[in-house]
Amino acid sequence: MDLEEAYQVVGEFGRHQKRMITILVLLQIYMACQTMLIILVGAVPEYHIEPVTGDLDDDITQRVKFTEDISSIVTEWYLIKHEAYKVNLAGSLFFAGVLIGNVLFGPLSDKIGRKPVFLTGLFFEVLFGYGTALAPSYVVFAVSRLLVGMMNGGMALVCFVLTQEYVGKSYWAMTGTLTNMTFAVGIALFAALGYYVQPWRNLATAANCPGLLLFLFCVTLPESPRWLYSRGQTEKAEDILKDFAVRNGKGRIPVKLRRTVSTCSPDASSPGVFQLITHPILRWRTVVLMYVWYSCSLVYYGLTLIASEDKGNRYLSVAMYGLVELPAYPLCMYFINKQWAGRRKSMANFLTFAGVSCLLTMFVPVSGTLISATSLALLGKLMVSAAFNIAYVYTSELYPTVIRNAGLGVCSMSCRVGGILAPFVPSMKSLHTSMPFMVFCLSGISAGCLGLLLPETLNKPAAETLDELSSPTYQRILQPQSP
Repeated sequence: MDLEEAYQVVGEFGRHQKRMITILVLLQIYMACQTMLIILVGAVPEYHIEPVTGDLDDDITQRVKFTEDISSIVTEWYLIKHEAYKVNLAGSLFFAGVLIGNVLFGPLSDKIGRKPVFLTGLFFEVLFGYGTALAPSYVVFAVSRLLVGMMNGGMALVCFVLTQEYVGKSYWAMTGTLTNMTFAVGIALFAALGYYVQPWRNLATAANCPGLLLFLFCVTLPESPRWLYSRGQTEKAEDILKDFAVRNGKGRIPVKLRRTVSTCSPDASSPGVFQLITHPILRWRTVVLMYVWYSCSLVYYGLTLIASEDKGNRYLSVAMYGLVELPAYPLCMYFINKQWAGRRKSMANFLTFAGVSCLLTMFVPVSGTLISATSLALLGKLMVSAAFNIAYVYTSELYPTVIRNAGLGVCSMSCRVGGILAPFVPSMKSLHTSMPFMVFCLSGISAGCLGLLLPETLNKPAAETLDELSSPTYQRILQPQSP
């Protein structure tokens, strides 16, 4: 039997897989806390600086008076005036680390396995997370954020892949959507945690503790049977699938996987990132997907920065930026599983609608009415959140198992480039007030149009090897059916 037939026999989403997916999904809350940490621990309170007098020297730490009772790295290390850039630098270092982690961990997990790379990344993220809470100086704090970002970026990528590869392909969309939805909930929960635990060191410690507990649960997870099969370790894959059957309550079921040309030799060389460029099918897919991920990130983070310019309760604001994404996920679940919509059309339409929402902000009042620039910007964020979620699921299905993590890593790398550039877009208001929204509009619509060039994967088998991807039979399966 092939791999998908084996999953149908042992259970595509049995109770054992549900337990494993629950652990991986809960890990998203921890990752959300680490990602959003700088927003609260780097909060800048109101302050004033007393003028230099005979009793005071020119030392700013002696003259500054913070008028808000806030504990943050700003108040501890006086990161104001010419030192204020260090707060944004710490945030940039985290995302720079995420980018590095995406590039390094994806191909590595394709070569040596999902589980060892995943557990190593999670262990060191927790370790460096405590380093953040205990940092004696800003330099140590900044370096710890870079290291946490590296571990977070790589580990999160492998975590997402495992949520797909532990279950049958028909459940990939559900597990992928559930993963992203839990991340959004994690943002809101982090805001609540920050409200009750306000000293920044205590907050960093509290936000890091769930990672230690979840690491202990993750140690019990098995290697991905899909990865084992793609690497020619068929017997080990069969053993894990048999264990799935027993734990799912189906008893001891004989599982005999079909040997393929590419998986017969465990010593065969593993495809790497270079295959994404040299393989004729993967090359075009990778170019399109990299631009889609870049645009999703640029529009998502750019709209968040513009929407966050409104003054108010910072804890409520952080929570809202998470909760506003939640309606996107039921929409994804509905559309991507409909034959008339599928992955391709749904992603393209959500991106296009995000771009159109940004376009319409130029023709309505900024605020004060039901249909305002603020409400349309939030609508655009909801739309691009939906597109982002589909991009994760869709990308997983477009890459064969042997190179799936490498493909996701490269796409995620382009995503981080969009995130790095996003803060600069709002400053384009100095050229014209509508310029930032025009950039988001063009990015969303162009990415939506390019996405239509990709093949549909709904109800189509996932390729396990590069040979299978290139086979004429598989290419015919991916062709759209005639009405």
